[in-house]
Amino acid sequence: MRKNNARKLKYNELTELRKRGISAFQDGQPSVCRLLNQLGLSLQKPLWRAFQQDHEPVEQWVKEEFPKIRALARKQEVHIFFGDEAGVRTDFHSGKTWAVRGKTPIVNTTGARFGYNMISAVSPRGVLRFMIIQQKLTADIFVAFLKRLIHNWSRSIFLIVYSHPVHKSVTVSKFVASTEGQLQLFYLPPYSPELNPDEQVWDHLKNHVIGKQPITGPDQLKQMTFSCLKKVQKLPSLIRSFFAIPETIYAGNC
Repeated sequence: MRKNNARKLKYNELTELRKRGISAFQDGQPSVCRLLNQLGLSLQKPLWRAFQQDHEPVEQWVKEEFPKIRALARKQEVHIFFGDEAGVRTDFHSGKTWAVRGKTPIVNTTGARFGYNMISAVSPRGVLRFMIIQQKLTADIFVAFLKRLIHNWSRSIFLIVYSHPVHKSVTVSKFVASTEGQLQLFYLPPYSPELNPDEQVWDHLKNHVIGKQPITGPDQLKQMTFSCLKKVQKLPSLIRSFFAIPETIYAGNC
């Protein structure tokens, strides 16, 4: 079991579990699950983490770096956004449906593979900004999104993103400098997507909308993606909930 990801069992508990489990099998009693429940364990879908992640920078970000950014934002009356990029494809499927027992249901969808890329930014105030693109992310495209983000926004913005090469490119740096303080970029620790509330936008889009629908063509996929993001945009309470899960609650009080 991974440290901090599962309950640590005492040695005597494991010994007792092993003894009682073996005895249960010998007696023909399917009681292993009951024994595991009695020890406080349950069958769960695990959270996946990159083994390259360094826990020290993550802890430093949550306890030191972000609190400083938040304090500075409050002092300067700046709004904080978290940004991210993702892709949506026709070969991603999720969810379940009802069918006659013993007969696996079949959903007819396109066999062609295509998709779109997206950029978005969310604020703990319940604001979402997004842009759908067909090509891969470049510095010029990211700058175009940044222009949309700050357009007609009443206050300056602190945008927190990953340390992607595009985000740190010369083109992006020059644009940020040209805003004269209207926009500043900050960077999350490497291999730490769970710290970014904007990841929940993609989770909602893929697992609760696109992944559950049959796709017939590129135009339909784009329209479904646009409609979903527009709907989320009109639900500030849902956006704020992205900042309320255990991994992102640190960023919710901004």
